[in-house]
Amino acid sequence: MAETEIRYSKGRMPNRCPSCEELLAVGLLFCQDQDCQTQIRGGFELSVFDKLSTEDQKLVYDFVLLSGSLKDLARQYDLSYPTIRNMLDELIDKLKKNQMADEN
Repeated sequence: MAETEIRYSKGRMPNRCPSCEELLAVGLLFCQDQDCQTQIRGGFELSVFDKLSTEDQKLVYDFVLLSGSLKDLARQYDLSYPTIRNMLDELIDKLKKNQMADEN
């Protein structure tokens, strides 16, 4: 299979392959200092949070900023408390599945 190069210049780092939808791994890190130009190549895993969708990452971020208050989170998202609770339960399930996959 031919190697495919897709460049993402701005925004969030992709976490899924655009071709097959498998999780991506980080393969190249580089220093942004123009004088340095250090590059590190390897196979680096995404963090547990990087494996989440953008929406799930935003939910975690907002939840933490609101000191873990589901009531405030429901108000911010303009959703009912039970809906937010269900969203959080689904997120917990995703994190547990990711953790089990990492352990295998």
